[in-house]
Amino acid sequence: MELRDRLALLADAAKYDVSCSSSGSRRGRQAGGIGNAHYAGICHSWAADGRCISLLKILMTNSCIYDCEYCVNRRSHDTPRAMLSVEEIVHVTMAFYRRNYIEGLFLSSGIIRSPDYTSELLLRTARLLREREKFGGYIHMKAIPGTDPKILEELGRYVDRMSVNMELPSESSLKLLAPQKSRSAILSPMKFIRDRLQENREERRRSRKVPAFVPAGQTTQLIVGASGESDRQILHLTEALYQRASLKRVYYSAYVPVMQGKHLPVIARPPLLRENRLYQADWLLRFYQFTADELLPPSSPDFDPELDPKACWAMRHRELFPVEVNRAPYEMLLRIPGIGRRSAWRILNFRRYGDLSMDSLQRTGLVWKRARHFLTVRGRYYGSGDTLSLRTELVSEKAGQALREMSLFEGQV
Repeated sequence: MELRDRLALLADAAKYDVSCSSSGSRRGRQAGGIGNAHYAGICHSWAADGRCISLLKILMTNSCIYDCEYCVNRRSHDTPRAMLSVEEIVHVTMAFYRRNYIEGLFLSSGIIRSPDYTSELLLRTARLLREREKFGGYIHMKAIPGTDPKILEELGRYVDRMSVNMELPSESSLKLLAPQKSRSAILSPMKFIRDRLQENREERRRSRKVPAFVPAGQTTQLIVGASGESDRQILHLTEALYQRASLKRVYYSAYVPVMQGKHLPVIARPPLLRENRLYQADWLLRFYQFTADELLPPSSPDFDPELDPKACWAMRHRELFPVEVNRAPYEMLLRIPGIGRRSAWRILNFRRYGDLSMDSLQRTGLVWKRARHFLTVRGRYYGSGDTLSLRTELVSEKAGQALREMSLFEGQV
């Protein structure tokens, strides 16, 4: 194959990995070098249909020694195979950057020969970009389970972010759909990166000359809908990963039924709404001080398809509402549907100068149509007190927006 054809094939093969946005790195430009990574996130990718790109997102190869049932690149799948050499990846990255096509590189790969052999190729690519080409742009690469920690240690000094994709939420699902993988093998590099990040932070406090190790942190991806776990199981796993592995982000990817297998579900379309609910709940875990048990108690193991997780929590705890917006602490303001972090801080700032009226409250940026059902303003309630009518109103408010969002997502699958 010509380079252009291989590049198109391997860019298309990489589209199922969604953990490719960037943030948190601030790699300055070297003297005589080219490019820099900065705090502004990169969230576009190289697309086969020619859309605008900011991140060259490719596989080194779509050949793989593993035979994961859900994977389009599995060993037993009859599909065209291709590989880019280290020099070709370096050449394409630099050429695209100089033409202002991209701001960085997202490089993953199928496993060829062994995890160590594949990781050595990734390491060589990163080393050539940084040392020979003096490339200062953003680089995200995979930490492949089973790789020698010494290779991961060196790779982490060249890249901005690393990711270890769990893909399936439980050990039983891995045994069923990806028998050559194990949970312990996946968690091992996560723990190594976590510990090395903590050590590097301490080292850099003592001396800024110490090279940074994976400055943008690590991420992972979970496939939603390929196996039978409930939303509660997935959310508990997410919470544990944030707390114990210090992950920057957990990404969710709705299972796309492109492969056939005796253990795979038969579905007409990806569970995009379920993916969206997990992202909403993930945001509440990270920024709104919720726990997984609060969002999905044992009696409700799956998300409500009609209401977002925050609204569902509020509906289950009507005894806590309405709250007086001029007296509620910040932590309680965050739990009111329709109030975000920014509007909660604005409410606190406005309250320094006196009680808010309904007009001044709406200037804080909250979503009044939703929030009014769960608060009072100077003792006055503007919402609906009946649970059934309130649910009907909240669902009708979100239905049109959800349909528009789903139609946009379906256009990208």
